[in-house]
Amino acid sequence: MDWDKLRIFHAVADAGSLTHAGETLHLSQSAVSRQIRALEDSLNTTLFHRHARGLILTEQGELLFDATTAMMKRLDAAAARIRDSEEEVFGELRVTTTTGFGTLWLAPRLPKFYERYPELKIDLLLEERVLDLPMREADVAIRMKEPSQADLIRKRLMHIRMRLYASPEYIAAHGKPERLEDLSKHRLVCQQAGAAQVSAGAILVQTLLAYDIPSTLTVNNYFGVLQGVINHLGIGVLPDYLTEDFPNLVRVMPEIESAEVPVFLAYPEELRQSKRVAAFRDFVTEEILAYRKRRVEEGAIAG
Repeated sequence: MDWDKLRIFHAVADAGSLTHAGETLHLSQSAVSRQIRALEDSLNTTLFHRHARGLILTEQGELLFDATTAMMKRLDAAAARIRDSEEEVFGELRVTTTTGFGTLWLAPRLPKFYERYPELKIDLLLEERVLDLPMREADVAIRMKEPSQADLIRKRLMHIRMRLYASPEYIAAHGKPERLEDLSKHRLVCQQAGAAQVSAGAILVQTLLAYDIPSTLTVNNYFGVLQGVINHLGIGVLPDYLTEDFPNLVRVMPEIESAEVPVFLAYPEELRQSKRVAAFRDFVTEEILAYRKRRVEEGAIAG
């Protein structure tokens, strides 16, 4: 099968338009159309339904598009490995993690990483959905559970717990609860019950909501929960790693916390030799080790 025709087919299927695909490929609409017709003739099938609003893939077209998508991702992976054969760390690195961890822990530390590798381009993908690393939806993932996908190199970074925090202003205005029963006099700020989140956090929230809390603010990520807490809206369920960058948070009822939540870094086996991935992995590991050391020192001082 002619690779040029497949490449043009993929661009048309992706764009849903001969004109837009032609602009991307720097080809005329008529040239793109001829290549699509030739491909359909060679396969003896129709790949697109034509209508006024654009092109829609037929069932056979969907099958071919799935195949060309997989091919493109493999080519991207090969290109990344070729680029990584150089000594310098450069190019694009796609990192995926949760909205909370990405905005509240990782992003504030990236300036230091860019100081070391100023020519690196980071594409930070923040979402709760677990991206498919072997299919190259991302290069590296930081997740709040051990990845289940095969052919991944994984490294446990640390563990976190969900705890209760409030602002000093909220405590001054509303008092500090000493027992779970006291929560009936406060507003709880937490993730929505149906939002994607670690199970340990969800279990803690369900436990707290059993105590007849009159008012709540629910958000679909921890960044939003933090905004509610630092704006004095109530007592929030938040991950404990926030206390370093937000030292004014007041921990409420220290005996109440979730089970441990493991934090893993993972990347595809085929990127084992990637210098970009190694640079990011080593940087995050250094930051985690420094974070752990500070936590131990703080605990010793407190003790």
